[in-house]
Amino acid sequence: MSIALSLDLAARVRAIRLAAFDVDGVLTDGRLLLGPSGEEFKQFHVRDGHGLVMLREAGIILAIITGRSAPVVAQRMAELGIRHVYQGCQDKLATVRELCALTRVPLAQMCCVGDDVPDVPVLQVVGFGVAVADAHATAAAAACFHTQASGGCGAVREIADLILRVQRAPGDQ
Repeated sequence: MSIALSLDLAARVRAIRLAAFDVDGVLTDGRLLLGPSGEEFKQFHVRDGHGLVMLREAGIILAIITGRSAPVVAQRMAELGIRHVYQGCQDKLATVRELCALTRVPLAQMCCVGDDVPDVPVLQVVGFGVAVADAHATAAAAACFHTQASGGCGAVREIADLILRVQRAPGDQ
């Protein structure tokens, strides 16, 4: 399925060099599964993971920026080859600004995918702010694009496919 973009959004997507993703509600469906000893389990969609690998292989710098901390996130991101993993972020915008300085990528060339209120400041300032289909209304209002898929159910792959399609195509989408 191909998503039609306005000329402005196509230009924003074409410029992306850095993409950051929240975890809970974006790479997962947002549910927290806790074991009897306090261990945390997360369910990741394999196609989302493959989408991240495709972006990385295409030269897009990838980052994970999440408010929670869980060893399983570090493990999964290591498997996918994602070097920039920021867990326990209370100020995601400050983290994004540090990441942009570190990678020398301006905010205008960054995509951020989120789903809830902590993501709003970032969604408002990056070049391509994306909310997943089941995002909180506040995050959805702050984003310039919305996925058709829900968090943890292929939304990340949808964005990966979109970025790669637009960046590989000649002319406007």
